[in-house]
Amino acid sequence: MSRCIKITAHGGFKKAPAYLKKINALQIEQILAKYGERGVAALSQATPVDTGRAASSWRYTIESSKGKCSLKFCNDDIENGFPVAIMLQYGHGTGTGGWVEGIDYINPALASVFSNFAEEAWKEVTSI
Repeated sequence: MSRCIKITAHGGFKKAPAYLKKINALQIEQILAKYGERGVAALSQATPVDTGRAASSWRYTIESSKGKCSLKFCNDDIENGFPVAIMLQYGHGTGTGGWVEGIDYINPALASVFSNFAEEAWKEVTSI
């Protein structure tokens, strides 16, 4: 026994091209860049300082592919092949067998940045 679903639509698609143009014109990359800069500032300020190298080594990248955009935060301070920002965040062993406890500074620094970004991106998307 076969089951069928019937869908009927009334009206036209006259407004569809204009709507699709608006979606295509979304300024998501500009919003990502703005929050990338804010995130770098927040991370730089929150990073524990010894020499200041880790705090000044934050940057962001925006990657776009197949209709998706992503914002990534990176820290280029590497010591002995290991990223200092990760050592500070999660802790690390010492050369004498000890352990230095990590400090959660990344998540609190980015919490308000992400919250504000989510609000602005939602406004941009729903304003269409």
